[in-house]
Parts: sequence; C-alpha cells; structure tokens
Amino acid sequence: MTDTVAERLAAICARIAAAEREAGRPEGSAALVAVSKTFPAEDMLPALAAGQRLFGENRVQEAEGKWPALVAAHPDIELHLIGPLQSNKAREAVALFDVIHTVDREKIAAALAAEMNRQGRRPRLFVQVNTGLEPQKAGIAPREAAAFVDRCRSVHGLAIEGLMCIPPAEESPGPHFALLAKLAREIGVGALSMGMSGDFETAIAFGATHVRVGSAIFGGRPPLTPPRESAA
Repeated sequence: MTDTVAERLAAICARIAAAEREAGRPEGSAALVAVSKTFPAEDMLPALAAGQRLFGENRVQEAEGKWPALVAAHPDIELHLIGPLQSNKAREAVALFDVIHTVDREKIAAALAAEMNRQGRRPRLFVQVNTGLEPQKAGIAPREAAAFVDRCRSVHGLAIEGLMCIPPAEESPGPHFALLAKLAREIGVGALSMGMSGDFETAIAFGATHVRVGSAIFGGRPPLTPPRESAA
C-alpha cells in the first residue's frame, strides 16, 4: 500500500474512475467523500493540497473543533455529516454542514426544518435507510422510507435529495445497494450515498453518487469509546 495520504487519495480516485468506466457511467458521476472522523485538522492538509474538497464527519462536536479554520482557508470545502444526528445538535449541524446524510426520524426532520428557516441556510439532505433492519443502527425501515420522505417534503418543507445506507458488515453489500437504488427510483430522488472503503466499487456499480471512504485514505483509526457504528 502507498504510504502518504496524497498517494492513497490518488489511488482511490483512480479506482473510482475505473469503477465508473466498468459500470458504463460518466467520469465524475460518483463523488468521493473523504471521511475524516477522528483525524485531526492537520491530517486534512495533504488531502486539501491534493485537491480533495468533500469531507465527511460523524460527530457535530468534533467537526466544530476541526473545520471552521480549514473552511475559512478553503471556502470551496463541502462538509458532509454522515453520522447520527441528535435533535439538540440541529442548530450546529445546519450552521456547519453543507450536506446531511442521516435524516431518519420525524423529530430530526422537524428540528432541521426549524433551524433552516431560522438560519436561512439549506444544507442538502439525504434520508438514511436501515436496509438490514439492524436494531443497533440508525435509519428508517425500507418499507417506511417513501412515506417518510413524503412527510419530510409535505409537512416540514424539506427538499430531500437522496438516500443513504450502511449495509450489515456480515452480509454482501450488493443486495442492500440494489434495494436503496430501487427505493430511490420509486421515491423520485437521484442521489445515493452508499459504499465505504471495502465496497465502494460495488456501490458504484449499483449507482452510488456519493461514496464515503475514510480508512483507505487516512489509515487506521483508534477505537472509539464507546463503540459507534462506522460510516466509512
């Protein structure tokens, strides 16, 4: 494996481009979200120098301490929240993030709508779907996704751009990606946030528009305490 962040980033970008070609998709149709959770701000500098501008964080509080100075220096950064969002962090999330991938319940939709109206800022939104119906994992059940997206739109006035999923670690990801793509077609959204370091090429084959890759770029992470569901 190559040793530097810039080299690993270039290798991932090359693999994404190859997967797009293999799937018969246009180059650049799958955006890379570099998942920077748990890594300090200085570790972002090589990726920024290499031209990466989309980054993903799991925790609002961690992102608040890391990104404002980097965004001030690089205003074209696009910051994605890919971890579970608590309603009491909606204000900070709307202020900081450009894209939120984890809208998954009525309380979050209402809190985001209120903050977006209050701040006049409108992050792009994805609904997280728990395709494996795992009790420990965030996300709305697949059978409830269409009705939930409809409520987000009609009740809360939210423009939902796409769907997101994290397949069960012990299962083949392909059927989960296929399910998410099917739901997106039925619901009428065009964006699909799916695929991580170990399966992003499969996700691209099933239509991913955003792949979330962290450890393959930045290296291994120290374990979190308490353990939390990974989104990269």
